[in-house]
Amino acid sequence: MGVDLTLNGAAATLSSPPDSPLLWALRDERRLVGVKFGCGAGLCGACTVIIDGRQARSCQTQVKDVAGKTVVTIEGLSGDIAQAVTDGWIAAQAPQCGYCQPGFVMAATAVIAADPKQTREQALSQLTNICRCGTYDAIRAAIDHALGALNAAPSPQKQGSAQ
Repeated sequence: MGVDLTLNGAAATLSSPPDSPLLWALRDERRLVGVKFGCGAGLCGACTVIIDGRQARSCQTQVKDVAGKTVVTIEGLSGDIAQAVTDGWIAAQAPQCGYCQPGFVMAATAVIAADPKQTREQALSQLTNICRCGTYDAIRAAIDHALGALNAAPSPQKQGSAQ
């Protein structure tokens, strides 16, 4: 008997043992390799996914804990906030080796989605992911870019007024 959930927008069933880490079910069973193994202790954030709108460490989440929930991996990330975050990552050239970046993008997307009007400092205080290459300045710039894009005043044309 498997665990039913919504995975990247589609109904899915995970047949991995219920007490196994979600990380391995996603990677081995579903072949979603954007979810990375880093430390295995929930500290580094390389395995970050979004579960019901909140960032979660998939190495510390058991398969049984996602029954009936919505799980999003980097492969299924979409929407305006996700686009602003990924655009920010590209604009700031945040990745160096890139290994931790999917987890960072997932965490940043969840944090910003919770409050797109927050300050950079508020958003950064909620990111506990680790980058071994030390690209934190670029990550801060990416967060600035994403928040700026989401909070920019819409132009009159975007509001639908004729000019």
